Amino acid sequence: MKGEYNVPEDVYYTKEHEWVRLEGDKCRVGVTDYAQNSLHEVVYVDLPKVGLKVAQMQSLGTVESVKAVADVYSPISGVVLEVNNTLSDAPELVNKSPYGEGWITMIRPEDLKKELPGLMKALSYKDFLKKITEKK
Repeated sequence: MKGEYNVPEDVYYTKEHEWVRLEGDKCRVGVTDYAQNSLHEVVYVDLPKVGLKVAQMQSLGTVESVKAVADVYSPISGVVLEVNNTLSDAPELVNKSPYGEGWITMIRPEDLKKELPGLMKALSYKDFLKKITEKK
């Protein structure tokens, strides 16, 4: 399984292993398959507050597992519109469906034209994962 991670084509990625999917004038954000796999069993997700204004790469909250606590960084600047409250009762969705039911927040982006070029598309992220997993 090592090196074989789900990397959907329809999202952008950060080097800290978050993803962002454009959905109309909003962006859905979560952690990648690699991140959830590295954390193992997620037991708690600290969600951001609705209305919070975030800068790109600012911490949105944390994901806690039996192994570690990891910050979740915002791939884009904007305002938190919605959070996935289902994770309060079912944090394991981050493990089961990181790009689906395990999403963390929806953000109204501030300046996608400026920020998206700094994020990785699927192919670049796959190359990035290959490099970091080969080091292990």
